[in-house]
Order: sequence, then structure tokens, then C-alpha cells
Amino acid sequence: MFVRTPLLSVLLLTGISAPVLAAPTNVILITLDTTRADRMGFLGSRRGLTPNLDAVAKQSVVFERAYAQVPLTTPSHATILTGTYPQFNRLGDLGAALAQEIPYLPDELHHHGYRTAAFVGSQVLDPQSAAAHGFDRGFDVYDAGFHSRREGESRYESEERRAGTVIDHALAWLMQEPRRPIFLWVHLYDPHDPYDPPEPFKTKHAAAAYDGEIAYVDSSLGRLFAELKARGLYNSSVIAIVADHGEAFGEHGEESHGFFLYDETVHVPLLIKLPPGRVAGARINTRVSLVDVAPTLLNAVKVEVPGTMQGVSLLRLMNAKRSDPGAQGTAERAAYSETDYPQRAFGWSWLRALRAGKYLYVDAPHRELYDQSTDPKAVHNLASEFPAVADTLQSQLDEFRRKTSSGQASTPANVTPEQAEKLQALGYITSASASSDEQAQQRGTDPKDKIETANLLHRALLAADDERYAEAVPELERVLKQEPGMALASLELGRVLNSMGNYADAVPWLRKAVELNPQSGRARYELGAALGETGDWAGSAAQLEAAVDHAPDADDLRFYLAMAYDKLGRAAEAEKSFRDALQINPNHYRANLYLGRLLGMQNNPSAALPFLRKAVTLQPGSQDAHKFLANVYLELGQEENARHEQEEAARLAGSGKP
Repeated sequence: MFVRTPLLSVLLLTGISAPVLAAPTNVILITLDTTRADRMGFLGSRRGLTPNLDAVAKQSVVFERAYAQVPLTTPSHATILTGTYPQFNRLGDLGAALAQEIPYLPDELHHHGYRTAAFVGSQVLDPQSAAAHGFDRGFDVYDAGFHSRREGESRYESEERRAGTVIDHALAWLMQEPRRPIFLWVHLYDPHDPYDPPEPFKTKHAAAAYDGEIAYVDSSLGRLFAELKARGLYNSSVIAIVADHGEAFGEHGEESHGFFLYDETVHVPLLIKLPPGRVAGARINTRVSLVDVAPTLLNAVKVEVPGTMQGVSLLRLMNAKRSDPGAQGTAERAAYSETDYPQRAFGWSWLRALRAGKYLYVDAPHRELYDQSTDPKAVHNLASEFPAVADTLQSQLDEFRRKTSSGQASTPANVTPEQAEKLQALGYITSASASSDEQAQQRGTDPKDKIETANLLHRALLAADDERYAEAVPELERVLKQEPGMALASLELGRVLNSMGNYADAVPWLRKAVELNPQSGRARYELGAALGETGDWAGSAAQLEAAVDHAPDADDLRFYLAMAYDKLGRAAEAEKSFRDALQINPNHYRANLYLGRLLGMQNNPSAALPFLRKAVTLQPGSQDAHKFLANVYLELGQEENARHEQEEAARLAGSGKP
């Protein structure tokens, strides 16, 4: 249990003067996923992407040097919302649960009478998913409810939501929630890859889709800000806007994020707007961290800061700026960052970084030291040239971790193979089992030496997600040449070949994926599908039966199992499995089609009719659907309807459609 420190004591100890705010004050937290600092106009960008954010920045305090503690969505949000470092909250990687004893901003505000609501844009922050267990603590409303993509769905109907939809949900809640004070958290996922902005941003930024996503998010936020003003909530609220991490576009060899700790993925935009008249338009160049956000927001609304929060309130800097526009603070704090992602995903080394004084130090198998005053892009590694400086910073980093760790042994992150595969759909590569503390001490390969392998796999996953299978195959083959024991790459190559209809070629890769990871329901499902398509229905059924226990909510899995049972003459089991698929996804075209066909062949045309009608509705261009429906109408004596369906099937046959 954490100890609550009285607010007055906190203020006396930190030297912060109590803010003169009309209590209670609303708190609005906006987190921008995967957003680089150098795309913000208020941080110097001339791309013109963020006019709405720039307007808010003029009324806010802008922190020019804010740093994330982890370059991954869920762990970084854990730091933002708990005010603790990843080595304390134990959420440095995906899959761990937020423990009850960890202080949590929404829970603190809820206990002080705030109505609390979260509206998030991705499955990676869904408390019911693999990545964000416990994040709904303290929330009256947590708007998530994502699921893996099903047949006929886009990613925006399943795994994530566009900014406009997230904001629509938030505004609907505000309309229904007149009571105050409120804590509102809005998370916008759009800048995360794959980059796919809606029109007109897609066309306007055709040459830079990532910029289009940033511009779209800014436009959506403009609507949120306008509604907040119209409802009298804008001026009276403390509003914090922050990115969880940035994005790399080839700097230091990295594409995307999660592997390295350079500024491209760790330096983030942060601004805080207080009620009118409070240091509006101030800019602070002192180094700060995302761990400071939660204590700052609590301090700003006179809610006591839990003693176990490790960040510090930034009001001291903000107040100093108000009283002395030239003040930037004298004792600048170091900024700590880490990533376990290279180890969890590939078995390579974890990394730790410390930004202290003018230096960036990276604790890696090949350690790194950069003088950021003369080398802001961290190009010239000085570790071998100045070993004493590197040694000193290593000692400071070790001591910092010792003081800020929880002192408790790490528990496994408990990511099942199916949850790992859900995270993969969002672009996160993770193993089904987390490393223990003892394993984490084993350094492994330096990610700098292997980053191209990670890039190849990342590009292949994006190409496969976009159904650019011909591009994905050679990249996956190159990955497997470099890392032949990577179960995920074998699975993904087999899955892509299945999607291309090359089932015989897929079988050996999928057998290898099952051998390397026998608990993977996805691998067994893909192997079962490939075996069925190549005529081995007995082998298909065996793999699919084993997969069901691991992925009970997979509609395609149930469909293929039904097909295997049907081919093996196990009609009753086939019917049940078809119905199971439709229970999961009523709009599964093939399950409707083949269940209707099966029931028709069992001389039960009345039962078959609604399924075949549904199949025709779902795919009116299907010759088979019209043909099967015609047969059922004939059995029912509905000759006019049967003739109509036969004519449509013949027309489609003449057009060459299946």
C-alpha cells in the first residue's frame, strides 16, 4: 500500500506555491500515439500540420525537452498515468498487469469525487486485451471493446478506431455527463503504422502518409477543442497534451519504434494548459520526463500526490517561469529511458539510457556516449574516446535504477500465444512468454547489430496486413535466412502463402511454426487450413481441433474445422462448427453458404433457406450462393424464386465469376 502525503507537506517540501484555482477543476489528458516532436509547429516544425495544437500551445506551457521512459504505447502510458518508472510499475513490456498497489492518476481523481472516462483508439490499450490489464481501475467509463479482425472487417472496425470516432464517443459522454469535476482521457492512435489517413489528408499528404495522420489528428482535435469551448469546459480545465513516444524513419537504422532510445522515438511533445492567466505561452527548455505528468496534474487541481509517485510536479518550473521569464531551473534532472522490447521479441539485448548534463548515455553491449550539445542527432559515439565519462554515467544509471526499482521480483508478463498474435496485428512483435529477471540479466546480441532483421520483419508484417503478399514473401524469406529459428517468421510466411493460394508451399513453413511453438493456435489453424486445401482433411481436422482450445473466438477456425468434418463425413459435428462460426461472426459469408448447403443436402430446405439468403446478401456476386439458393427454393416448391436465382447464377457464370 502506498502512503498518501498531505498536499501541504508536498508543497512545503518541493517549494511549490499552492495554485490559486477555482476548485474543483476539470482535468483533460490527451495522449497522441507515435507522434514525433519535430512534427509539431509549436516545437519548430514548418510543415504546417498542427494549427489547432499550435493554437492551444499559445495558451499553454510548452516543454521543449520532454522525454518518454519507454518507446512503446502501453508501458509509456503506464508511466504517464502512474507517475512511476517502468522498473517500479513492472509494465516495461506488453502483457504485464497494472498492480493494485501502484498509484494511478484516474483512481486518485476518482477517489476525490471526479467522474472519470477513457476513450482509447487501439486494442493495445484495451483492458481486456493482452497489453493493458488493469488500466480501467478508477474509471467510471472505459471505452474500448476491440477485437481481432474478422472476415469482411477493416482494422477500424476491429483493432483500432480513427481519431474522429474516438472523439465522437468522448463528446457523447460529455453530453450525457453534466456533473463535475471530470477527468477525461482521450487517446488517438492514428499516427501509429500502418499510415492510412482518411481523405482529404490522404491525397494532400500522399508523399508522406505519416504527416497526413498527424494533420488528421490535429484536425480532429480542433473539433474537440471547439466543443470544449462551446460547453464551457475549455477555459476551466487543466489540459495536458503529450505523445507516448515518437517514430523512427531510418535514423540509426531503425524503422518504427521500440528498439532504440534515441531522440526520434524518445523526445516527445508535451504541453500543459492551466486555467486563464496562468503562464500562458511560456516555453520551458529544462529537461522533463513523462513520469512527471501525473503528479503535475494532481498538484494542479489540489489533489494530494501519492508518496510512491516517482515523478515530480512541474508546477515549480511553471511558476518559476511566471515570476522570472528567464528562469529555467538550476539543477536539471536526468531523464531515464529503457526498452526490453528487443529481448522480449527477438532474444536480443535490452537497452537503458540516461540523459544527464550534456550527454546521452546508452547502456548496451556496445555502449554509447553522445555529446548532445554538439551532436544532437547522436551520430558520433564517444564511449571509447571518453571511457571515464561513460563509466561515470553507467554508475549513475545503475544507482538511479537501484533507487527507483520496486525491489520486487518481476513476474512473467503472461502473454498467451493468441494474445501475442493479437499484438502482432497491431505491429507489436512479442513472445508468448516473458523473460524473468534472471533472463533479463543476460545481454544477448546488441540490437544495433540486428536492426535490419527487425526492419525486414516489420516491413513484411505491414505488407501482409495490406495484402501486398508478393512483397512480403521475399522479406520473410530473408528474415528466416538470418533467423531460421524464428517461429513468428515461419508462421507469417506460411500465412502469406496460404493467402496467395500456395497451400502446398505453405505446409512446410507452418509445420515448422507448430514445431517451434506448439501452443500457437494461429499456427495450428493456418496449418489445418493448408492441409485441408491440399486434400489432407484428417490432418486438417487434427490441427484445427488442437487450435480451438487456444483460439475459441476465431470464426475462420471454426469454419475450416466444419469443412474438415464435412469432408470426413462427420455431418453433425460439421453443422455444429458452422453454427459456432456464425455465433462468433453472423456475417461470415462462407459459413452461411456452406451451412445452408449442408442443411439442404440433409433434406432440410426450410432450415437452409435463411443461411443461403444471408450468403446472397453478403456476396450478391457469388455464383455458388445463387445456385445453392435456387436448389433450396426448388425443394420448397418456390419455382419462381428458384428460376430467378438460376438465371442470376447463369448470368454470373457467363461473366466468369465463381
